[in-house]
Amino acid sequence: MKEVWSIRTRLELEGDVRNLVLFNLAIDSKLRGCDLVRLKVGDVAACGHVKSRGVIIQKKTGKPVQFEITENTRRSITALFESGMPDADDYLFQSRLEASPHLSTRQYARIVQGWVASIGLNPATYGTHSLRRTKAALIYRKTGNLRAVQLLLGHTKLESTVRYLGVDVDDALEISTGIDL
Repeated sequence: MKEVWSIRTRLELEGDVRNLVLFNLAIDSKLRGCDLVRLKVGDVAACGHVKSRGVIIQKKTGKPVQFEITENTRRSITALFESGMPDADDYLFQSRLEASPHLSTRQYARIVQGWVASIGLNPATYGTHSLRRTKAALIYRKTGNLRAVQLLLGHTKLESTVRYLGVDVDDALEISTGIDL
């Protein structure tokens, strides 16, 4: 949590609205980098207002996945649109290169490395997938609800979610000891 707020605060202080939206949506949505960079304006906004939830079709699975857009993220998206609402079919994170319509996953990875380094952490130990995993791991730790995390991540098999979170027997026992009958 401390690292998340450190990066968020740094981006806010720098006034880097696009990267603040990118960071906030990475945390909120729990999307893979390839899906995050392909988000379109219409995925997060409609009729001039930012949605509280989005739905996209995942590139990897071809299945839809819903994601929340928290109030903090909605404010940053609204700030991004202050100069005018782009078309719903426009990519949210447009590339500066003419040959590419949206930010590449490689460029996104470089941006994440910059964020991590800016708060004094080793960029080799964190990446784009760290952002996908952050909120999912916190939800699991707080609730112990694997099925909820599975749905949020868009996993088709519960076993994938168990492996993804690194759940082991110790975790199960810790949850069990918290229940007194």
